[in-house]
Amino acid sequence: MLLGAIADDFTGATDLCSMLVRGGMRTVQLIGVPRANDPVPDADAVVVALKSRTAPVREAVDESRAALAWLRAAGARQYFFKYCSTFDSTDTGNIGPVADALIAQLGCGFALACPAFPANARSVYQGHLFVGGVLLNESGMEHHPLTPMTDANLVRVLSRQTEGKVGLVPYAAVEQGAMHVRTAMTSLQEQGNRYAIVDAVKDAHLLAIGEAAEHHVLITGGSGVAMGLPANFRRAGLLHHGGEAAALAKLVGHAAVLAGSCSRATLGQLDVARTKVPVLQLDPLAQPDSEGMVRTARDWMADKLGEAPVIIAASASPDKVKALQQRLGRDAAGALVEQTLAHIAEDLVSRGVRRLVVAGGETAGAVVSRLGVRSLRIGVEIDPGVPWTYAEGGSTPMLLALKSGNFGAPDFFVKAFTIAAP
Repeated sequence: MLLGAIADDFTGATDLCSMLVRGGMRTVQLIGVPRANDPVPDADAVVVALKSRTAPVREAVDESRAALAWLRAAGARQYFFKYCSTFDSTDTGNIGPVADALIAQLGCGFALACPAFPANARSVYQGHLFVGGVLLNESGMEHHPLTPMTDANLVRVLSRQTEGKVGLVPYAAVEQGAMHVRTAMTSLQEQGNRYAIVDAVKDAHLLAIGEAAEHHVLITGGSGVAMGLPANFRRAGLLHHGGEAAALAKLVGHAAVLAGSCSRATLGQLDVARTKVPVLQLDPLAQPDSEGMVRTARDWMADKLGEAPVIIAASASPDKVKALQQRLGRDAAGALVEQTLAHIAEDLVSRGVRRLVVAGGETAGAVVSRLGVRSLRIGVEIDPGVPWTYAEGGSTPMLLALKSGNFGAPDFFVKAFTIAAP
């Protein structure tokens, strides 16, 4: 194993995996902290997917430490802590506390932080995170029901989550290439900084950052900053794979989508899909009863499954999500949606669904746990950051695509099944 990574949610993990496969690294995603005696996958990169983004800080730190310990025992040469390209967290964590814990465990003292992903309209300029052409705190993320982001200045955001100093590698340095990025990071470390937020507004910047971090023990960021890592291993003579890294087994079966994300992107994708394929819209606010919603879905799907995909969604506008949280409490509201869709996923599989798209990180975590999936071998991308994967370890072989709520083109749900292996 060349690279060992820890991701703070399931869809973010597949996003990172997809980037590594694109660079020619055979990549496997593990679901949850592996057991001590679990075999090490035959892969160049292994990404451990946790549900730690919105977990209590102590739980997130403990799980991340355990994942790192397993990856170190498995012989990884470099480590990566992956979080969302919108850097979403709270002022108390979990990005800062987890990164602090990993730095302490590895004894490396310093790490860069770069969530930029220009292909998905995420860029960092002068330390400020932009979504498209607007600042993060004006992008709709300020209204996120779990991790509202009201400050686009990542130096300030990360500084509130750590006792370590946070510096900036600005655009002017990054634009000059890897050597200047490396020099700037070295200077920041010598000045006592624990972190360096690194600007990036185009892919060339990400490649330069990856090259500059060739000898870093730990890298933190979104999947974009991993773009340059495969080339480092290839230059060192450690990586020899090409396009075959994305090859997956072929499966035949019904196709379905489960959507639990309330992001603007997912809501827009559902609007497009309604004109093309059957869509069942569940309403947890009107029917806050998991068993009732499962029965509704079961009755609806009885005569809908066939060659064309079907979609079952519990996604809702931020206003409805907040209303449900006020009625049930934040944790209970989230659990209602996640566990309902996880139960429905189990029903779909029992009815012959073998190609399944799941939208939303928390929803994806609940679904793969319910299906007993232990690992995912990563295949071809549907859209940037969203690959098809072959599920391993569950009772039924499946093709799964775990989509971050914010990712994907407007027609994502419709075109996904034209890209999957038949």
